[in-house]
Amino acid sequence: MEIKVANTILYCRRWSECVAFYRDDLELEVSFANEWFVEFKLNEAACLSVVDAERAWVGPSSGEGVMVGFRVDNLLELHSEMESQGLDPTPVEEVWGSEVFSIFDPEGIRLEFWTPKKGNLNVEQAK
Repeated sequence: MEIKVANTILYCRRWSECVAFYRDDLELEVSFANEWFVEFKLNEAACLSVVDAERAWVGPSSGEGVMVGFRVDNLLELHSEMESQGLDPTPVEEVWGSEVFSIFDPEGIRLEFWTPKKGNLNVEQAK
């Protein structure tokens, strides 16, 4: 198996709010959109899509047991930016040798942002 692109798909009851959140608040690039499905490009190998649960055959996830994690380079800067935007990020914590904080989308899905702490060989080797 050779996977070219990974796409996380979120089925949302609050679809319009989620589209605005990912597009406007997080400023993700829209790579495809129609009246019930929006795909956001995260990078060359990953996408995040938001689907109107009312129009899909799969029901909404309701945010329970779902978390989307993003490894970033500028964690503290991003945390500060999100605070100033009123996105209510959690405090930065150390977890498993990384610095981490989270926010929640309008559907209640946890978005975790993390970066390895300097000198954490386990995370650095997993690159």
